[in-house]
Amino acid sequence: MKKTKTLNTDRYLLYLYQKNIPVKEVNQTTEEYILDRVAPLFNRKGYIGTSLSDITEITQLTKGAIYCNFKNKEDLALKAFYKNIEFVLSPMAEGIKSATNAIDKLYAITGFYRTYFEWSKVRGGCPLLNVGVDAQHVNPLLYQAAKETAARLIGNLIRIIEKGIEHQQVKPETDASLLAGNIYAMIEGGVYLSMLNDDQSYLQNILNMIDEMIEQLKRQ
Repeated sequence: MKKTKTLNTDRYLLYLYQKNIPVKEVNQTTEEYILDRVAPLFNRKGYIGTSLSDITEITQLTKGAIYCNFKNKEDLALKAFYKNIEFVLSPMAEGIKSATNAIDKLYAITGFYRTYFEWSKVRGGCPLLNVGVDAQHVNPLLYQAAKETAARLIGNLIRIIEKGIEHQQVKPETDASLLAGNIYAMIEGGVYLSMLNDDQSYLQNILNMIDEMIEQLKRQ
């Protein structure tokens, strides 16, 4: 098992204090600390745009300390991507989990995305969109991770709709795969245009349309 260095030494905490570097938890590992600092940077500047000097500057660590915890820049970028995904999407997972039926779970998704524009901007925008565009021709591993994440989100949506059909909450003639793909494409399109124009009305209008679609799905 890989060993992780911890930051719970007085000497290191003093160093962070002197450099005005926040530490979330005393027992935070070096790997966690680096990811906390670097993940938003990768999301804002992209894989190509993030240099090693950017990474050492924001972490206040040496190149050796960085690569003692990550195999290379690709490894660091990949883990930073998953960190960003967890940060921006975990509230949606909680909303889905707390809903008791398929229709409410679908509304939980659109409800989450109504705050997504402001929420994701804190982290530099939507990591899935950023990486999907940025890494397509320069980092196959990162691009594949973005594709797999999108497929997993659509798969979760399909299962919600299929469960709704099974429990007679959603109309039985509903094509779960087609609907899930359409909903996800509409949301990502709305996110893209809102980010591009710095105007969340694009996303809000799409979410209004999706809510109307969800209302039509209800089994009477």
